[in-house]
Amino acid sequence: MSEWQIADLDLDAYLARIGHEKVRPSAAALRSLHEAHVRSIPFENIDVLLGPHPGLKLKVIADKMVHRRRGGYCYEHSLLFAAALESLGFDVRRRMARVDPEKPSARTHMVVIVRVAGVDHLVDVGFGTGLVTAMPLVDGVEQEQNGWLHRITREGPLWTLWRHEHGEWVPLHATDDLPQHQIDYEVAHHYVSTHPKSPFTGQLVVMTRGDRLSKRLVGDELTTEHANGEVTKEPVPPAELDGVLRSLGVELNTTDLTTLLG
Repeated sequence: MSEWQIADLDLDAYLARIGHEKVRPSAAALRSLHEAHVRSIPFENIDVLLGPHPGLKLKVIADKMVHRRRGGYCYEHSLLFAAALESLGFDVRRRMARVDPEKPSARTHMVVIVRVAGVDHLVDVGFGTGLVTAMPLVDGVEQEQNGWLHRITREGPLWTLWRHEHGEWVPLHATDDLPQHQIDYEVAHHYVSTHPKSPFTGQLVVMTRGDRLSKRLVGDELTTEHANGEVTKEPVPPAELDGVLRSLGVELNTTDLTTLLG
């Protein structure tokens, strides 16, 4: 069996989930698939909070995110998307990134590098409110992403993704071309899903992207940020959680909702 369990993905069901037709590999198709994925499948850490997390086997991820129409966090998003891209014939390399790279943080974020027509692209469907579509992996390239300007730079072996916020460039994450294996993501996932200092073990995190805006439910507060700089924050009391989750594309069964609230 392939290390990445590609055969366990029902490609037609995945494409139906994101509302996209089957396409041949091209830069335009990669951008279109990337945007369809991030606009259809929310970022969320609910399985971490419900615990224990069911793991990163592709069949488990696809059952949740495709067939049960749930979301997931970076490993789940990127492993699923990478499998779909490979099924479509894209040249895919799975990599690991260091979030907030100017600090001594761990390499805990999964990204994907895809080569199309001789050009590498950064593919990052699992960064919450990050990229909406793939970016060429070219030093100095800048691209508007849903209203926010992003940039990629290279220093030595490291590629850094930046976002322009409040008049300055903020580094989001940095990666290199070190090959990764399934076990590398399993180890990082274990830390992220169990360690008390992980940002995902102590509070609810759900993120989605709309037209030139992003929404982040962190704990019991919903933040809506517009590309023009406008930000609104709203408290989410327990009685309203189910409705807010549904508005963000997350539908929980009664058992999971009760556990999450409890």
